[in-house]
Amino acid sequence: QVQLVESGGGLVQAGGSLRLSCAAANSYFTINNMCWYRQAPGKQRELVALISRGGATRYADSVKGRFTISRDNSKNTVYLQMNSLEPEDTAVYLCSASIEGSVHWGQGTQVTVSS
Repeated sequence: QVQLVESGGGLVQAGGSLRLSCAAANSYFTINNMCWYRQAPGKQRELVALISRGGATRYADSVKGRFTISRDNSKNTVYLQMNSLEPEDTAVYLCSASIEGSVHWGQGTQVTVSS
C-alpha cells in the first residue's frame, strides 16, 4: 500500500515562506506526475503545482512566481517551496502521486498565513 506523508505546514505571517515535503513510501513502481493541491474551507480543491517525472512543471496562475515545485526521484519525494505567502494561501495542502494508472493522496498539511 503506497503511503504519501506530507510535512512542513504551519502558521506563518504574510510575506513569509514555508517548504512542504511529501514522501511516497512503499512504492515499488515508477512514480509519474506528482502534484500539490490545496483546499480552503468552503472552496473546491484546486491544483497548485504539478511536476512530471522528467521535471516539467505547471503552476496555478495564483502562485506563479511565488511557489516552486521540485522532486527527488531517488527519495520518491516532492517539495513545494512557498515564498511571499498571502492570507489567501491559507488551506490544507495535499500531495498526490500517479503510480501505474492510479492516483494516491496524502492526508494533507495545514498552512495558515496570518495578515
